[in-house]
Amino acid sequence: MKKKGFSRRRFLNTITTAAITTAVSSPFESSASGVGILNRRHNRLALLGGAPVRPSGPIGPPWPYVDELVVDSVVKTTRSGVWSRIQSRNGTVPTFEESFAKLIGTKYSVGTGSGTQALSTCVEALGIGPGDEVITSPYTDFGTISSILTSRALPVLADLEPDTYQLDPAEVEKRINKNTKAIMPVHIFGVACNMERIMAIAKQYNLKVIEDACQAPLARYQGKGLGTIGDVGCFSFQASKPIACGEGGAVVGNDEQLMDECYTVQNRGANRKGSNATIGPKYRMNEFEGAILMGQFPGIRERFETRNANANYLRSELKGFNALKPQRHYPGTESGAYYHFGMTYDRKEWGVDRSVFLKAVAAEGVSLGSYIPYQLHHEPWVDHILGLKSYKAMYSPSRLKEYRQGMDLPNCDRIIKETMVSFAGSGSLLAGRDEMKNIVDAIMKVYENRDKLKV
Repeated sequence: MKKKGFSRRRFLNTITTAAITTAVSSPFESSASGVGILNRRHNRLALLGGAPVRPSGPIGPPWPYVDELVVDSVVKTTRSGVWSRIQSRNGTVPTFEESFAKLIGTKYSVGTGSGTQALSTCVEALGIGPGDEVITSPYTDFGTISSILTSRALPVLADLEPDTYQLDPAEVEKRINKNTKAIMPVHIFGVACNMERIMAIAKQYNLKVIEDACQAPLARYQGKGLGTIGDVGCFSFQASKPIACGEGGAVVGNDEQLMDECYTVQNRGANRKGSNATIGPKYRMNEFEGAILMGQFPGIRERFETRNANANYLRSELKGFNALKPQRHYPGTESGAYYHFGMTYDRKEWGVDRSVFLKAVAAEGVSLGSYIPYQLHHEPWVDHILGLKSYKAMYSPSRLKEYRQGMDLPNCDRIIKETMVSFAGSGSLLAGRDEMKNIVDAIMKVYENRDKLKV
């Protein structure tokens, strides 16, 4: 008997396992969403010898993105002989900076050699240094933390909200003290932090906000682009990112004086007039990185919209499915860059550890992972800086002891070790809708046969 009018999620949440077995007479049962519901009797888990939902292999086009426009842009730059941004004010890097600022929605942009360099440039440009503290997320690439350490400031880690994987504003506020100079929120997976709360806290305590939007180009929140809400925003163009050139980064902002300071810092301390004005490393983006990025501009918006359409489809299909809930978005989230598509795994619903689920769904041809496998707050860098003479000189013994004790971040621990499931979205979310259906089918097939996974 057909279950007309039932979506996959409603079907799974209201019909018992026995009813599924007896009610479906064909390998697939139609659902209201148009996606087939797998019949357990005809779909043995691939992990146990059954046929997989799809052949193994990547979903979506190869990444990073390459087409003839990208190749032609690199060839043009190679033949020009202008390989460093200081050779020409009209080279690919200055052209990219102007184009990227317009794309993101700011007045100014400064290219750098990486996203980490962009963040480091901002920390230094804002005058944050020895004795100062910056509050940020423990669930990020280490480059976020490294950018603070480079200026010999103290990166203070605050715990997360368990279903958004973003900084918990309440935890941020608890960690503010007289030495706190800035908050560095990380828009993890290219989806917005609770910027409404974070900006309110920053205003209340007179703190600067450096947005780590490295994973979030073009994503929007409450009418603004991510990276444009704080004092400055930073982006990464590392090879896995939604906009990629191997390595590369950018700072964006609307404060002309601050952005000129960012330019000076990344130009090893030399300002736009050529005067050696301050302390700074050489973080300049090179012309080849700019060329690769400029070659991608014609399709950037279209690829962004495709990712969002596919992510919205997956979110719709998994809505109400308690066993694997899509990353929760804050009110006002309009779109995401979807560097990763994140989901929260509920062991009680599945009856097995996350690792078992990941093996089972991979056997169905859909590779999911747990994103960051390590707990940054338990990595060796913590003891390393606490043992440095410089940090012992800048911070009191009681503050360093308190800092060490503050590395108890239970929500982050659980996300990393137990609940986070995701897949990289830069290329995968450019696949056709049939592949999105395969992702859902693989998840649901494993769920319907989850009792077979228990040993």
